[in-house]
Amino acid sequence: MSQTRRRPGGRTARVRRDVLRAAGDVLAGHGLAALDLGDVAERAGVGKTTVYRRWGTRSALVTDLLAEMAETSSPRSRNGSLDGDLEANALLVQTTLDDPRQGSLFGALLAAATCDVDTARSLERFYDIRVDEWASCVREAVERGELPDGTDPEAVIRAVSAPLYYHRLTRTMPIGPVRAQQAARAAAAAARASVFVVG
Repeated sequence: MSQTRRRPGGRTARVRRDVLRAAGDVLAGHGLAALDLGDVAERAGVGKTTVYRRWGTRSALVTDLLAEMAETSSPRSRNGSLDGDLEANALLVQTTLDDPRQGSLFGALLAAATCDVDTARSLERFYDIRVDEWASCVREAVERGELPDGTDPEAVIRAVSAPLYYHRLTRTMPIGPVRAQQAARAAAAAARASVFVVG
């Protein structure tokens, strides 16, 4: 019999929230190289001993930050159609990446993942959770007959967000909702054309 894991409450939850918020601020403003547990403790207004005892390493702190981001991310929208669901996904990604703090935070994490294997693994777990949640809209579209059997749901969802991340990493201007809608339409059209059929 499985048991639901309870999140810590009270002071423990407040400490985690404040420390992770401070860690996110450092990452967004200065990148992984500037992430120091003592500095994070000071920014969060908690004792260094608490931070070192609970997280211990920079990698553990980043892992918990990404876990918290996955826990608190906006849930999947349900619009009842493939086009509506993929557009909702694209607009969620776009607003996140265009947000000054969140966009900088993801940029720092992506940059860190290129040279830090622990960050790369934690980031992979974060995206696995988010992609899996949204992939259900593709599975539902297959069941409704909107998409061919054998369509790879995760590949469709990744195709929605890939051009948005590419824009964020290679351009200084915001992505904007128009590009997000274009990405969603392109992924939907490719899915209907059996581009993502496997097997």
